[in-house]
Order: sequence, then C-alpha cells, then structure tokens
Amino acid sequence: MRQLLEMQADRIEMVLAQHKAPGRIAGGVVTPRWVQFHLSPAIGTRLSRVEHLADEIALALGAPHVRVSRQGATMQIDVPRADPKPVKLIDLCRRLPAVPLGTAVLGIADDGAPLLLRLPSPDVAHVLIAGTTGSGKTALTQTMILSLALAHRRSQMQLVLIDPKGRAFESLSRLPHLLKPIVVDAHEAEATLAALVTLMETRDQTRVSTPRIVAVIDELADLVAVVGKPLLEALARLAQRGREAGVHLIACTQKPATSVLGPLIKANFPVRLVGRVTSVEDARVATGMSGSGAERLAGRGDFIAVSGAGFTRFQAAYIESGEMNELVDALQAGAGKPILLEKLAVVE
Repeated sequence: MRQLLEMQADRIEMVLAQHKAPGRIAGGVVTPRWVQFHLSPAIGTRLSRVEHLADEIALALGAPHVRVSRQGATMQIDVPRADPKPVKLIDLCRRLPAVPLGTAVLGIADDGAPLLLRLPSPDVAHVLIAGTTGSGKTALTQTMILSLALAHRRSQMQLVLIDPKGRAFESLSRLPHLLKPIVVDAHEAEATLAALVTLMETRDQTRVSTPRIVAVIDELADLVAVVGKPLLEALARLAQRGREAGVHLIACTQKPATSVLGPLIKANFPVRLVGRVTSVEDARVATGMSGSGAERLAGRGDFIAVSGAGFTRFQAAYIESGEMNELVDALQAGAGKPILLEKLAVVE
C-alpha cells in the first residue's frame, strides 16, 4: 500500500509540474473509500489552475475521477480507492469510548475520525439531509435513527417517523422508542406536526425539555407539495423554537427545490448533510453555499456535512438489513433500554 501511495504522489507532482502548476504532496489520509493527498502548491501557483487539472490527474492515476478542493493553507486531492471499504455502524460504534446523550453517529470524516452530531447543541438543533437516488440518503437516515435508539432509553429519547412512501423506515417500525406508529399519510403527517407544535408550546410554559423528541421526515419536498402551507408553518415553528423544548427535526429530501423549501431551509436548518445532487443549483440550495462540489460527490454514502461557513466531507456509516433487524429485536426485548453489543459503548 505504501508503494502505491508514493507512486500516486509522484504522478500527481509530475502532472502539476508538466502543466506549470508545481506543488508538493505533504502527507495525506487513507479513508475507507478515498485516499486524500495533501498538496502544498508552490508560491505563485494559482489554485484555480490546480483545480482545472483534476481530469489530467485522474488520467495519470488511472482513476475514474478525482476531487480537488482547498482546506485552509493546503489543497486536498481525493482519489477513489480501487478497494473501497464500507463503514459499518456497529464497528464504528465499538471504536467510540462513549456516545454523548442526544448524539447521532454519522460516519467517518475525511481525516479518518468518527463524525458525530449532537442535536441539543445550539449550532445543530435541526438537520436537513439532501441527496438524489443512489446518494445513500436513506441509509444515512436509518443510521442516525438507529444510533439514537441504541444510545438512549425510551425515557430519554422518543422518535416520530414520517415516511410518505412507506419504504424508508419500514424496517424500524418495531423500535420501542417510537412515540406512535410510522406515519405514512400526508394529512396525518400534518396533524402529527401540529400536535408536536402544541407539545412544544406546553413544554415552553412548564419549562420541560425531556424526553427529547426527534421527528424524522422523509421526502419533505413531496410532502410539502401535497399538504402545502399548513405543513410549512408547523415545520417553521418547530424549527424556530423546538430546541429549547427538546424537539428536533431531521428532514430528508431528494430535490431541495428553492421554490418549495428555500426559505424554510435557509432560516431554520443550520446543519445540512448533503450527498450527491443533480445540479450545481441543487448543491447551492442544499448546502447554502457556492462551490461545495456536492454535485460531484460519488454517491453511495459520500456526503458533506455543512455547518456555518465550513463543511466536512465524510463517508456515511450504514447497517445491513439483517443486522438492523437483530438490533431492533434486541431493543424491543429490552423495552427501549440502551443495549451493549460486545464493546459498543453507550451512555445511560
């Protein structure tokens, strides 16, 4: 492996030198699906020139594509591995010393470190997940739901799952953490969100914020198209005031259309988890920034996490259907208590 990495680094430097954009590879990181090279361009080298050499670098390495981006004082060249490895949720959880309360597991960041998301944080609160078919959006959402269930008692964390197509969350229908059966009807979804608004207002008055309630909504754009303004109003109220009352939203959409979701997303979802989208415009709306490169992501769990003005690329963890059923059975048998699977660390 070391010889391969050194050969690839040499070829990258050679391509840059041939095109009069010299630079030096100064280390890197090997992740489950990518090899990330850290490039220090020579003084005077225009960064845009390096970015425009992505196809030439890919050709020299025999790779289908590479991604060139800037992080701080260095540039990153991400090359897909010939032997990609999946990031399995259970294996990842076993690496963690503990999972803080209110925290979902996302996957492995581009520096090789586990990436977690703490919902009660003022900088998080609510999350948008966007990505087209094949991006891994549904698998990431399932991972987040299951990781929350694994690390919490039902008295600490309760879930509301809204699944208009009836397929995304079907395998999670027996989770003991569900506040009610999975909602599949659009108008029932509207009523459910209205009930959460009422609960939020009651909690505001009584200063109660537990148990935490996480509402996960699949195919948000389709749901809005069916129900319209009442749904958007309920979502906006929950997003604006829900965190203090212990109510959080995780909303998923294939196409983050500006005409439908633009104002709602921009104002109320500080964290976005974005997989491959179909266009530069969709990438801009989903991430809230220009030049994220979300339209060039590889799919199958290749995501960027956007928070504030920065973003982190990560490979989403996933869980196979057989393992998922086993974990749901174990959680159901324990009546919603956190479970310990070998060395899986949880906080009670």
